[in-house]
Amino acid sequence: MFIDSRSLNSPLPCNSRRPIWVFGYGSLIFKVDFPYLERRRARIRDWVRRFWQGSHDHRGTPDAPGRVVTLIPQKGAVCEGVAYLVSPEVLAHLDYREKNGYLRLETELIFSDQETARGLVYIATEDNPAFLGPAPEEEIARQIARSEGPSGPNRDYLLKLARALRELDEHDSHVFAIERHLLALEA
Repeated sequence: MFIDSRSLNSPLPCNSRRPIWVFGYGSLIFKVDFPYLERRRARIRDWVRRFWQGSHDHRGTPDAPGRVVTLIPQKGAVCEGVAYLVSPEVLAHLDYREKNGYLRLETELIFSDQETARGLVYIATEDNPAFLGPAPEEEIARQIARSEGPSGPNRDYLLKLARALRELDEHDSHVFAIERHLLALEA
């Protein structure tokens, strides 16, 4: 089920006149369609990346949702990604892009040089109507293989994310297992 969460993301939870860091862990790593002032490798603690969010507006349809990543709390975990320093005006674009159930939350970012900063991250929590939840990785791969939406085939999202994580030298066993199952289905 599609939910437009844009109105839930206002006002800014920070000073709206200064640039702010935004952490990307999914498509924000490989699809940068917004201006930014700086890009840095970063990570956040106590979260894991999972293909548990439905995509009814980008990588699927309301009748046949695709699957995209969200973050799930897990004590002691570390999620690697990319942080972008953006002007506050960029958040309107990101709110639109992440409108299907994602909420902006504040978090501490840890950069590769161990410097830290406060920033924002978009997370689709399990209480949003588009949340699909856990499933066996092979089942997730089958759903991704058959899903397509206005932003293209769901498989492209998975494969681009896996490639981007490899370019960051990041091993994500969940993402890579789903990728293996998808490639086996297509063989």
